[in-house]
Amino acid sequence: MKPIKDSVHDYIALGPEAEALVDTPTVQRLRHVKQLSTVRLVFPAANHTRFEHSLGVYHLADTAIGHLDVDADTAAHLRAAALLHDVGHGPYGHQTEEVIHRRTGNDHDDVGWLLTDPDRPVCQALEGLDLDPERVATLVAGEGRLGSLVSGELDVDRMDYLSRDAHHTGVPYGAIDHGRLVRELRLENGHLALGEGNVATAESMLFSRALMNAIVYRHHVSRIAGAMLDRACEQYLDATETGIESFRRMADHDLLVALAEHVPTLGRRLEHRDLYKRAVWTGIENVPREITDVDYEDERQAEREIAEAAGVDPAAVIVDIPDRPRLKESSTSVVVDGVVQQLEDASELVRGIRMAERARWRLGVYAPEEQTQSVERAARDVLGLRRYRETSGRPARGSPAPYRSCRWRRGTSR
Repeated sequence: MKPIKDSVHDYIALGPEAEALVDTPTVQRLRHVKQLSTVRLVFPAANHTRFEHSLGVYHLADTAIGHLDVDADTAAHLRAAALLHDVGHGPYGHQTEEVIHRRTGNDHDDVGWLLTDPDRPVCQALEGLDLDPERVATLVAGEGRLGSLVSGELDVDRMDYLSRDAHHTGVPYGAIDHGRLVRELRLENGHLALGEGNVATAESMLFSRALMNAIVYRHHVSRIAGAMLDRACEQYLDATETGIESFRRMADHDLLVALAEHVPTLGRRLEHRDLYKRAVWTGIENVPREITDVDYEDERQAEREIAEAAGVDPAAVIVDIPDRPRLKESSTSVVVDGVVQQLEDASELVRGIRMAERARWRLGVYAPEEQTQSVERAARDVLGLRRYRETSGRPARGSPAPYRSCRWRRGTSR
């Protein structure tokens, strides 16, 4: 066993298989991909990487396996999947995932193309360890009887990043009892569940995730920077001969340098944290329902119409419409009085958290600071938004009915 000192879990003991995989270029690349991408523009200490997070996920998976009745071969494949679960991430992690998905149809956990290529060292390492690359890739995707340990409602990925992100940002909201969580996992009817008496344990993780969403992950500065990064990456790929396969293997710094050179307006703004500002920032109750269901191309069309109405350059407007709020963790399985139930059925707290998530949802329209007023007026007209109080996010008294001038709505869904 090779011990590695970790800022969250103290010492992580790597077995021989993990040592062999860690030394591959595929895993070493994760040292150069930050875990919190644009969030670190808000929390300067959040410079931890997907490499150390992967070690933490491996550690928690190894601990959980010790409390589950699984054979040695299955355990080895699970540990490999935990260590390799993030190798499919592109530069800036989740912030470029949509760009990659639009051009390849793959998400970061679709890693079969990476793990099963016999020319890649990680595939060779897996086969040298008598591990099946296809089986490992299936577990990373959360499939199979135990795939949910790596990617599911109650996975070790979530347990590590909540604790790790809270530690490095300096906020207390993500602190969870991951030690109890991994030790209380049970196989019930072929599925992972938390054992008897752990409804509050599951609630605590759901509550921590909701707080981290509100305060860290969805901070408005990070969202603005992420939207600017998305547009800059699209422009970069369109303007250069860089293929999407090369793009998705870049490190963070490589991408930032490339954007500053080839997309200087947005690239240099990102480099120097000279970000757009909020022209519109409004809650779901002020947004026509059909607006929340638009796709990426509709957002881009809206940007063009808003820019035309405001008399500004189209590149000066970014429309950011997030998906409707959802709580994947609410379907976590827990044992209550000897019966396996979903957390949302066993907990009254879930309903309150679900309502809070909906209340925190925000549509954003961003522009350079000197153009925010004209863009705001145009965006309200084009998007049909209600007037609202900036401080409360609720419609202002005497608000007019929503505008209906938006020409681009097609009723498409995400």
